[in-house]
Amino acid sequence: MALNTHLSVASWNLALNAALDAPCNGGFIEIYDSTGTGQPTTPDVAVTTQVKLAKLALSATAFSAAASGTKTANAITSATVLAAGTATWFRVFKADDTTAVIDGSVGTSGADMNLNDVALTTGGTVSVTSWTVSMPAAQ
Repeated sequence: MALNTHLSVASWNLALNAALDAPCNGGFIEIYDSTGTGQPTTPDVAVTTQVKLAKLALSATAFSAAASGTKTANAITSATVLAAGTATWFRVFKADDTTAVIDGSVGTSGADMNLNDVALTTGGTVSVTSWTVSMPAAQ
């Protein structure tokens, strides 16, 4: 027999709140290029040859409460670009600045996290224009 488990939207919301609220509050976003191997398969895989282009701080309350299986990030303060390159993915770390929580794609629209620009120049400014995390469709 095929596997056919489904969660309710209320369960999606609980899972998102538990996975992201405490771990991300006061944490950090690091934005990388795709040098070498590109985005690792999961946040548990170490960053190796990829270049860190920017680091942004998350607020003390990083997200609003999940609704309809989606969490939306609260305002994120812009940051100065550390290295020039094309931003392709991000990784979020807990406030301990060591424990990875979540990875995703970056772009200017239609990505997991949208930035004001992906062509980053050293000393320039990078801003997150939107970031939402949703449960996979058809769950």
